[in-house]
Amino acid sequence: MSIDRRAFIASIGGSAAFAMLGPSEKADALEAYLQKRLNDAAPAPPAAQERKYPTVAELEAQIETAPVRRGVGNLFAARKGNVHRLAPMPDKPALIDFFRLRFMATSNHVMQSANRAMKNGMPEEVVLACLLHDVVQELIKVDHGWWGAQLFEPYVSEKTVFAIRYHQALRFYPDPVNGYEYPDMYRRIFGEDYKPEPYIEATYRMVRRHKWYIAPRMVTVNDLYAFDPAVHVDLQQFTDVIGRNFKQPKEGLGFDSSPVAHMWRSLMRPDAPL
Repeated sequence: MSIDRRAFIASIGGSAAFAMLGPSEKADALEAYLQKRLNDAAPAPPAAQERKYPTVAELEAQIETAPVRRGVGNLFAARKGNVHRLAPMPDKPALIDFFRLRFMATSNHVMQSANRAMKNGMPEEVVLACLLHDVVQELIKVDHGWWGAQLFEPYVSEKTVFAIRYHQALRFYPDPVNGYEYPDMYRRIFGEDYKPEPYIEATYRMVRRHKWYIAPRMVTVNDLYAFDPAVHVDLQQFTDVIGRNFKQPKEGLGFDSSPVAHMWRSLMRPDAPL
């Protein structure tokens, strides 16, 4: 099987993250990458071919068939095999350090989304929201809009926080006027007969009437629901946006005594037993 070196390096978080791995870790990462390619190329089983999307009941029936829950953060579980040793963080880590060393599973997706928002002429608050909207899934996936808004609230504008928090609810509701359709990917993840919970519905109705509605809506519009291997985005593209719109604490994220410092430390140290 031929190997696209650029795609392989991108799959583990980019060249900076690749450079931090030792020989054994690089070999493990390559093996996991090749296994994923083989699995992706395998033909779907007959049952999956007959019906494209699972039901909510079928997804619930799978809960007791896996060693980890679906909502566990990416840093805390391996998709296949074992987790790998993480590179150490700097003494005073900045946001870019987390992108290089901890946001490996989400960085390609959010950078592609932010790149799309930038090309579409979105304001910097929305571009930054696109860049940050899913990275908290390294910590936890459940209600990631709320968790992500909490993680970034001390460091970005109120509107960017609003966009991050409420993109989660808006993504379940089409808005053709503004260019958003319900993605097929959600029929696979949540089930073809899924109905949003009452709190999601109530949140959507509130945000739909809000003066800032268009900010989280533009996150969903510029979001990408499938990674495009033909697009390669460099984090350097966003350093000016980050510099103008992200309040980096001088002590380093996780050490500034903010109400969310513990969340950054959890991202830094996911192997800590307690």
